[in-house]
Amino acid sequence: AHPWRMDPIPFLISPAEWRMLERGLIQRARLLNAVVDDIYGAQKLLTDGRLPAPLVFGNAKFLRPMRGVQPPEGVHLHVLAFDLARGADGKWWVMSDRTQAPSGAGYALENRIVLSRTLPDIFRRARAHRLAGFFQAMRDGLLSLTGRDEPHAVLLTPGPRNETYFEHAYLARYLGFSLVEGADLTVRDSKVYLKTLSGLEQVDLILRRVDGDFCDPLELRNDSLMGVAGLVEALRAGNVVVANGLGSGVVESDALMAFYPGLCRTLLREELEISSIATWWCGQAKERDYVLDNFDRLTLRPAFKRTSIINNGAGAIHPATLSRADREQAIASIREEGQRYFGQETPSYSTTPVWQDGALAPRSMSLRMFVCFDGNGYTVMPGGLARTADAPGPQGIRLGQGDATKDAWVLSDTPVSTFTRLAAPDQPVALRRSGANLASRTADNLFWLGRYAERAESSMRLIRSMIARLSGEAGAGEDTHTLARLAHTLVEMEHLPESASRLAEAGELQSLERELARMLSASAGPNGLLALLADLDRIASLVRERLSLDSWRILNNLRARAEHQGAAIRLDIDDALALLNAMLADLTAFSGMQNENMTRSLAWRMMDIGRRIERATHMTALAREMLVDGDPASDGRLDLLLELGDSAMTYRTRYITAPRLAPVADLLLIDDTNPRSVAFQMRTLA
Repeated sequence: AHPWRMDPIPFLISPAEWRMLERGLIQRARLLNAVVDDIYGAQKLLTDGRLPAPLVFGNAKFLRPMRGVQPPEGVHLHVLAFDLARGADGKWWVMSDRTQAPSGAGYALENRIVLSRTLPDIFRRARAHRLAGFFQAMRDGLLSLTGRDEPHAVLLTPGPRNETYFEHAYLARYLGFSLVEGADLTVRDSKVYLKTLSGLEQVDLILRRVDGDFCDPLELRNDSLMGVAGLVEALRAGNVVVANGLGSGVVESDALMAFYPGLCRTLLREELEISSIATWWCGQAKERDYVLDNFDRLTLRPAFKRTSIINNGAGAIHPATLSRADREQAIASIREEGQRYFGQETPSYSTTPVWQDGALAPRSMSLRMFVCFDGNGYTVMPGGLARTADAPGPQGIRLGQGDATKDAWVLSDTPVSTFTRLAAPDQPVALRRSGANLASRTADNLFWLGRYAERAESSMRLIRSMIARLSGEAGAGEDTHTLARLAHTLVEMEHLPESASRLAEAGELQSLERELARMLSASAGPNGLLALLADLDRIASLVRERLSLDSWRILNNLRARAEHQGAAIRLDIDDALALLNAMLADLTAFSGMQNENMTRSLAWRMMDIGRRIERATHMTALAREMLVDGDPASDGRLDLLLELGDSAMTYRTRYITAPRLAPVADLLLIDDTNPRSVAFQMRTLA
């Protein structure tokens, strides 16, 4: 939903540097998995005092119901991400660990695809490792834990409003997993099922992008609408694998970094290969005194993200920038509740060249790297997501805050594998017909997408007819009766206030023009045309993965046109007509894309059902308004109805006479060969 900024110059990692990073990150993944296993298992680290209890039990990401739940093969962390920075001396540091539901791997893959297509010759000559093998290893490793020959895997997303939803949809497609929300799943007899139009289908693997405490409103957060009631019980019964394990976010607290060197020696009998940035947890007297003695040169952060060091502060603070009152408050907080805070060295990022304003410029850089369980152990993505700051300073590098990204190329001193997840031309493929199944929520959203698209088109035709008559284009500028009919219909559809009918009946055309102009502008509120298009855009975003790129572009153009031009319209009838004609063309193109390009699967049927029901309802309402009283042939109502039903040319070709009641009613209500008639909709629905 927003532009993705990518620098065209890749970030290069040498073979020797890569081997060091690979070895260190695999070790760190093993260490974190062992720590999580102990926290939810024997808790020996806690009883021995090697891991402070306040950093575990005081952390909201520690999920007590998961105590004693043992995942397959003892793997709690299936996909991890690590944010690294390189100092001026070339040494790498781990800045943070991401174990809850780490994001970014899909963005790294998309960056790679874009850059390898943009610079194909350079990419081939560079001997950069491919990424496809990593994702294949991730997929194989996850599916191997289910113990089933043909497991059903899903990717659980919070939904389109999540800032990384693009990645969720992209990864689900790439890995071949179903993209689902919590409402798509249900638990029966301690098993997880996907609700589909064909019935319930058991789910064996859930790759989650929902925070752990939101995943089960029955045993975890009871206010969550994103989870699945009973999921924890299904995990206890061993009937589903959840990656990453619920509660795995407990080791995301950066305050734990102070203890990893000792924990690595205890659990792995090894020295930590890639150091964390120097960290002092203030729950220990010696470390607290060190932080207070070096107050101005450290960065102070809350151990748990729900807390803040000062009332007007959130997240990290730099004491040197604080006012005197805030400084005193921060010192008092550390002294009174030291276990809630920690101090860290202020990072000094190395720089990398970026292309800016037609020239190279140095910018601070951080690198997010990814590790996954491959069935036998951990493997590292030979690449990653580099992020560069816009400003020359070292602060503020964070995904989603406007800074640019880079593709990271891991170079090889030997020929690299050309493995790809795309099928080779000579590879045999089992033939199939898609559309045998459809998640219930997706079916509902597609149904409403069809209805909203048809409703927007019908509304635009009504508004255009009314504006045309106000301008005199239809030869009925003085026909207050027809204007009143149109105004009443728009009032019934809640597009215009009730006063519009009175204005039309009284012939107060200038006031009526102002009402129509307002309806086309952003000030119209929830019943204006822009609001209707916003509903169309919202429901389309819920089924984004079902729409082609061209369909999505059409909807984006439609919304942008309405917002940009509609906001500028005041009382200019010509501009309003031009805008409506252009938007109707966009909607017609969108409808054409669905009719001509979508396979006749359940997805297409649900969308078409919505469209047919909406069209039949609308045409019935128009006929009731235009045909049931008086003499509709004498006051222009039949011409209007043919125009609104987009059937005027058909009538003229067929009858070569002025509109009359019986043939108009037949054409728009009974003729099942007319795509606009009620009978056609009924036959199609049947």
